[in-house]
Amino acid sequence: MASYKLVAKPSVERDLRSLPKPMIARALEQIEQLKENPFPRQSIKLAGAEQLYRLRTGDYRIIYGVDVGAKLITIHYVRHRREVYRGL
Repeated sequence: MASYKLVAKPSVERDLRSLPKPMIARALEQIEQLKENPFPRQSIKLAGAEQLYRLRTGDYRIIYGVDVGAKLITIHYVRHRREVYRGL
């Protein structure tokens, strides 16, 4: 499978800074793995959203979009599970 390009929204950097230190490394590792496989087994498509998926990392969620034609993954949020779905 060809490698995808990763793009992160500006808010993702703020989200990552607010995470606990051990969780930052886990989240970044999972984000890097998306390059090779944008649809891992544990990813779930979000209802009501065209191309948004979520990936679980402990109590945190990574919300990302996939454009298969352009081979592009856009990371939207990395937030705690109780607040990540507000405003989607």
